[in-house]
Amino acid sequence: MQSHTVEPEQAQARREYYDRISQQNLTPLWEVLGRLVTPTPASPAVAALWRYAEIREPLMEAGRLITAAEAERRVLVLENPALRGRSAITQTLYAGLQLVLPGEVAAAHRHTQSALRLLLEGDAAYTAVDGERTTMRRGDFILTPSWTWHDHGNPGTQPAIWLDGLDVPLVQFLDASFSERSSVATQLPVRPEGDSLKRYGANMLPVDHKVTGVSPSPVFVYPYERTRESLLGIAQGEPDKHLGFKLRYVNPATGGSPMPTIGAYAQRLPRGFETRAYRCTDGAVYVCLEGSGHAEINGTTHSFGPNDIFIVPSWNELRIHATTDTHLFSFSDRPVHQALGLWRESRE
Repeated sequence: MQSHTVEPEQAQARREYYDRISQQNLTPLWEVLGRLVTPTPASPAVAALWRYAEIREPLMEAGRLITAAEAERRVLVLENPALRGRSAITQTLYAGLQLVLPGEVAAAHRHTQSALRLLLEGDAAYTAVDGERTTMRRGDFILTPSWTWHDHGNPGTQPAIWLDGLDVPLVQFLDASFSERSSVATQLPVRPEGDSLKRYGANMLPVDHKVTGVSPSPVFVYPYERTRESLLGIAQGEPDKHLGFKLRYVNPATGGSPMPTIGAYAQRLPRGFETRAYRCTDGAVYVCLEGSGHAEINGTTHSFGPNDIFIVPSWNELRIHATTDTHLFSFSDRPVHQALGLWRESRE
């Protein structure tokens, strides 16, 4: 709103008018337009970094204080420092670290929120989705799409810790949350482990497979072994100046994102490589799977190493410098932006 000189009598009359119409639940647009329609995105979220070495012990302490059965999901939520109390890492995304101790089961339930898992520690835990289990290995990207039954278990001898990423704030904003607990803690297998990957993960589809609406990926595990092989395979050429060598995970049946509301990406940055300044409208959560470096986000530097997690809010300028060969996983709400025709990027 442009600034104009207002006489004291007129200013007083306006204040009285605003107070009067407020009683009718009315607000003058001209008083709020500037913060509703901004020239560029103005996310209230801020950049932040969580060091795995520092948050692992509080997570293990939670394991001594409450069981997986009591908690339903024993998770420490990564709250954006500017969004405390909202259980949100960005305006639309939730992130947390989940702990399942040896012998524990996180009982089956389902919800309208879409979720992903990224295993950070442990090698024997599993996730079961609609009756198919997958053993979780470090770096594996695993889906539990909206309204699918899922449970977790750890038959191994070591703790299992993974990153959860969900669209909880977005679904909450849309008032579209539903959830249901299963009558059994652990689903009975209806397909052998690896079935979905064999049917859908080899550039082939069952002959009668049909895509309906905004179907999520029929593959619910993307093994890091395959991801790493792909990143190394394309890293012989010239890296993109802004992204390095970056790939996006896809729904093999559609070529779209694995889930309608969440996109996921894998990125390799060679030792010594520094990306040029980059902005985009989707807020993104990054996890370092290999290597080390520092991310400069809107002029503030955040150093990271293996399993560290950092957030780049919408339209924040990002530069990443890799001090060693580095692999990053990231997820964001880009599919929502693109579906609505809102996504933009800016490359320096």
